[in-house]
Amino acid sequence: VQLVVESGGGLVQAGGSLRLSCAASRSIISINPMGWYRQAPGKQRELVAGITGGGTSNYADSVKGRFTISRDNNKNTVYLQMNSLKPEDTAAYYCYVDLFGTNHWGQGTQVTVSS
Repeated sequence: VQLVVESGGGLVQAGGSLRLSCAASRSIISINPMGWYRQAPGKQRELVAGITGGGTSNYADSVKGRFTISRDNNKNTVYLQMNSLKPEDTAAYYCYVDLFGTNHWGQGTQVTVSS
């Protein structure tokens, strides 16, 4: 049973915006740390942004000032607003929830940024 499910990926031109959503299957999960990783072809999976249950966030240097992570615990959902997208942001984006030190992953959603 997947604990989180992503949506919102797609194709966008450079400079455009997308918003990814990650829905948690149980309300208790939404108070745990959650976030987003991404993996481009031939590259390792890298952290994009994370957010604690209390709303404290952190970002990869490459996305600071362009991406914003937020959460709505009433909707059990975490969002990743991505602005000023670049071709190098092209990757599969994976949501995770941290349960007692173990990350549980969604199936991923593809983001493709054309130049």
